[in-house]
Amino acid sequence: MAILQSLSDISNYPADNYSFYSDSLTVLQALSSLHHHSHPLAFSILYLHDRLVCKGFSILLCWVPSHVGISGNEIADTAAKNVSAVLVNPIPLKDFKHYINLTLHSIWANHWNSQSVNKLRSIKPVVEPWPTLTNRKEDTIITRLRVGHTRYTHRHLLIEEQVPMCTQCNCTMSIFHMLSECPNINYLRLRYFQSSAISLTDLLGKTPHVHLLPF
Repeated sequence: MAILQSLSDISNYPADNYSFYSDSLTVLQALSSLHHHSHPLAFSILYLHDRLVCKGFSILLCWVPSHVGISGNEIADTAAKNVSAVLVNPIPLKDFKHYINLTLHSIWANHWNSQSVNKLRSIKPVVEPWPTLTNRKEDTIITRLRVGHTRYTHRHLLIEEQVPMCTQCNCTMSIFHMLSECPNINYLRLRYFQSSAISLTDLLGKTPHVHLLPF
């Protein structure tokens, strides 16, 4: 926005040599590699730049590192922000969609963080995409283990049976109990995981344990 306004300002002066210094490397790179997905402001800047060049202006755009605390730089930043606040420009659809996605993701993450009795959250504390397995059947098994809902542990809800119990530990059978807790199958954990004490995060995290399915 500051570059666009500066070009607009010099258009009122005689053609001459002008140099603009910006600490926004991203903007300068965007101007040097324009494509059809570029920001609309980049097109506006280059259009005005080309018009001025055709009128005899010589314009040089330079990048300088940001220098916080230097009075001249602070004054320039303040002026640029003031111009941005005054000028009214339509928001590009791409920026608007990006803002909506960030807002929805933030709401989703806050809701996810507020869950205290969610089995999946104990394994996946952060809202982010996880890779899927190439084998659909194996991916389905891993997903059911992660959410803690399997035919064995939850069938009783459908056919009105008694809750499955671990006779060794005298407790309700669950995915956590079977994979990490029950001492009756410690020998299997040692065989497949080389440990009798292993967490669900290690077994069912972003990259499932390689020996989980054989177990």
